[in-house]
Amino acid sequence: MKHVLFVLTNAETIGPNERKTGFFFSEVSHPYAVLEEAGVAVEFASLAGGAPPQDGYDESDAASKAFRESLAYQRLLNSRKLSDIDVSAYDAVFVPGGLGPMVDMPEDPDLKWAIARAYEAGRVVAAVCHGPVALLNVRLSGGALLLEGRKVTGFSNAEEEGYAAADVPFLLQTALEQQGAAFEEAEPWQEKTVVDGRVITGQNPASAGPVARQILKLLGD
Repeated sequence: MKHVLFVLTNAETIGPNERKTGFFFSEVSHPYAVLEEAGVAVEFASLAGGAPPQDGYDESDAASKAFRESLAYQRLLNSRKLSDIDVSAYDAVFVPGGLGPMVDMPEDPDLKWAIARAYEAGRVVAAVCHGPVALLNVRLSGGALLLEGRKVTGFSNAEEEGYAAADVPFLLQTALEQQGAAFEEAEPWQEKTVVDGRVITGQNPASAGPVARQILKLLGD
């Protein structure tokens, strides 16, 4: 059986107006549904452990409703602290978005070490929407940035301008590009995934399920 670790934010608010945030619900529920159907075991961690704050729950979304009623959701509410976990024991590490990651994931040393360790252990590293902020400032053992020269996507500047430009501390697309990434994007809110070696990124909530399918493809390979 394959094992995937979801790494979640613990940030409850963002920006000068203290906008409520957390992880975006469908960016967990949709990938979980894809992986669970394929027989992949999913575990949940967050930077601080415990119950991660959440945003965007939509009861009319079947996958989200099913996940919220599942035992897996109860496990998520008791997420493990990332620094207590050996990420190399998992086949893939996946970072969902939401605005929360823009608060606590750009610089967190435990997260940067975990992603570098997972990647250098030959594991798949994946993220969606604002989740690719977790890839910023990840240095590999040779000193190079993980993002340098790598094709990625994430929540685009065009999408942010119509969503949370007044709340985020910086624009994700710009930050990824500044660290040497080759950023690819679709039209706002359209599905887009990018696979570059063992790094998988998705642009927005519509891309969350497709990112999980790309994880399955790499794990199958």
